[in-house]
Amino acid sequence: MFRTLFLVACAVAFASAHAQNVATVNNVPIPKTLEDAFVKQIGQPDTPELRKRVRDQLVEREILMQEAKKRGVPDRPEVKFQLDLTRQNTVIQGLLRDELQKTPITDDQIKAEYDKQHKAAGDKEYKARHILVENEADAMDIIDQLDKGAKFEDLAKKSKDSGSAANGGDLDWAAPGAYVKQFSDAMVKLEKGKYTEAPVQTQFGWHVIRLDDVRDQQVPPLEQLKPQISEMLQQQRVQAFVDSLKKKATVK
Repeated sequence: MFRTLFLVACAVAFASAHAQNVATVNNVPIPKTLEDAFVKQIGQPDTPELRKRVRDQLVEREILMQEAKKRGVPDRPEVKFQLDLTRQNTVIQGLLRDELQKTPITDDQIKAEYDKQHKAAGDKEYKARHILVENEADAMDIIDQLDKGAKFEDLAKKSKDSGSAANGGDLDWAAPGAYVKQFSDAMVKLEKGKYTEAPVQTQFGWHVIRLDDVRDQQVPPLEQLKPQISEMLQQQRVQAFVDSLKKKATVK
């Protein structure tokens, strides 16, 4: 009687343990908890079809890992280095997530940053064209040709700025803050349809600028920019956290 009960208990225990595994590869079990974790990470609806794909993938990975171990791949220096680097990256990402979760970015902070950027951008947007050249003499020559009636769009083909040259030097609509100060200062002083009478120098070279139009700034609503602003604030928070740790650290 006792022996029968013992065998039944063993059989039940074996069946229970087997049910906790989704497959066995060369006597190595693949636990259901691993399958669950993969399904959760994929982020798709949990369906039998998804489970099958995940199970097949886990079986394939286990087969490959067993073969890699037979060949001693995990013990190779370059593989160990990559494993250590991956582990380090994973731990660091976990730390940064932990730090962000301690003090999450709030809606008030996002709104304040939105207002700050709106104010910095100004109330107006400008539609300008420019021709960028290597030196002042070339820029003066372009202005001289414009004074004689040459078309700005034609001369723009000579521009060093290949991105705008193909479009007649068109820079599309942008707020002054989108440009370096020397450029924006000269641009906002122009009347519509006028070009700079003297070349404008920036770190990129020498510019001849024409202002085509001005309009009230087209500001996207807060809800549209909320994800980008939140991401930017998170990056700033992470960088501040890293900087604070670096200041405390002793580095020789």
